[in-house]
Amino acid sequence: QVQLVESGGGLVQPGGSLRLSCAASGIMFSINDIAWYRQAPGKQRDMVAIETRGGMTIYGDSVKGRFSISRDNAKNTVYLQMNSLKTEDTAVYYCKVFRATMQYWGQGTQVTVSS
Repeated sequence: QVQLVESGGGLVQPGGSLRLSCAASGIMFSINDIAWYRQAPGKQRDMVAIETRGGMTIYGDSVKGRFSISRDNAKNTVYLQMNSLKTEDTAVYYCKVFRATMQYWGQGTQVTVSS
């Protein structure tokens, strides 16, 4: 059974930083593509960052230069480092592991950016 568990969300002031983690069981991140998405209330779920199993990264336009996706294959964990946070970054953040038609999602972690 595949499980993805996100952690690291919380309340942070504008300009601050957070690092989200996504730990996996039942599947290996090292041989799959990984991604972070986010969904704000009343909005669609948007791609934040993708890292392919080959190491290529893609970022959403709104987070380029501020967010960074990475993985630790030994810990089977992926990370999203978020810097210079803005109020518009407030959302539930989800990790996803995928390859071809296979995909699994975590349950999400809330990030709130507010003063």
